[in-house]
Amino acid sequence: MSDLAIRTTNLTKSYGRTTGRKTSRTTVLDGIDLSVAAGEVFALLGPNGAGKTTTVNILSTLQHPDGGSAEIFGLDVVSQAGAVRPLIGLTGQFSAVDGLLTGRENLALVAALAHLPKSEQRARVEELLERFDLGQAAAKQVSTYSGGMRRRLDLAMTLIARPRLVFLDEPTTGLDPRSRRTMWDIVSELVAAGVTIFLTTQYLDEADALADRIAVLDGGRIVADDTPAGLKRLVPGARVDLAFASASDLDRATGLWPGAHARPESLTLSVPGDGGAAHLRQILGGLESAGIEPSGLAVETPSLDDVFFALTGHGAGPVEPAGTPGTGEPDAPAGAAAPADTADPEADQGRSTDAGGRLGGGPPTSISTPDTTRKDTER
Repeated sequence: MSDLAIRTTNLTKSYGRTTGRKTSRTTVLDGIDLSVAAGEVFALLGPNGAGKTTTVNILSTLQHPDGGSAEIFGLDVVSQAGAVRPLIGLTGQFSAVDGLLTGRENLALVAALAHLPKSEQRARVEELLERFDLGQAAAKQVSTYSGGMRRRLDLAMTLIARPRLVFLDEPTTGLDPRSRRTMWDIVSELVAAGVTIFLTTQYLDEADALADRIAVLDGGRIVADDTPAGLKRLVPGARVDLAFASASDLDRATGLWPGAHARPESLTLSVPGDGGAAHLRQILGGLESAGIEPSGLAVETPSLDDVFFALTGHGAGPVEPAGTPGTGEPDAPAGAAAPADTADPEADQGRSTDAGGRLGGGPPTSISTPDTTRKDTER
């Protein structure tokens, strides 16, 4: 199989809107190219309406693209969807758990749907209950769980079949800081075990803390793709702050960099630059040559918030899109004439779907793929 977990080439997707006798198209993905190495954490950022959920749905075989190609470990997500699904798992924006069942019963149900050998199912369920600290609540109805417990159970259900690639679509939305941190720890453990993570999030600190690489999606296009540190260097404002023990040292250092900003009251000097290693070496070399020893040093770089504003013109929080008020992304406008194999991804945000085809939350529904059809029925 390919060393790349994900590769997309010129991926496109649009939806139709019919008003009277007129049909118009809204382009959601306008030729995006992505490559994600196996074993890394890749974060896709973008304002609401940028197409993040559509991208996840295409890569997880839930929708077909209009054009271009997408591969998972070298397998085409359209023509080889049946081979792709056992390799992936998806945890959506809303927990796909059944509140009427216990935590153990939820996991057992998914283990059976994933066709794990019966001899392994019970052991796998107990292993995940312990791993996600749900053992004491395993016999309780999920309707009694806290939000953080439901999210942990949801992720455990996604991992039941040991996927090599996990899609996390805004996994910590609505969680308290402690539960968010727990989810971060779980993601780190998965990566240490060799699992590839594709993360979408509106929490920029989350992407900064977890991601090896970040792509910014805006207007249907990838407008930046780099490491968190690389993205921050795109935005002016980086500097090295130096502290000195005496006013004489401060005066001498100020003479080395005419563009630096001195603050005599605090005996500090801010030297503008890109915040990179080369810039830092240059400053330290200059101080050493002048025989000046700083008493403190700090590198200040723009935050991902600054980068996001610079690249998209607005923040990562909710931006009400035209045509689909309150749904998040305008991926499928009202009246959209979507192909038979696709559905409005925002209408389905109340239901989370994993690679095996399970649906949770929302009304009873069915999901059809080229090689399987499953129906979720009310209990």
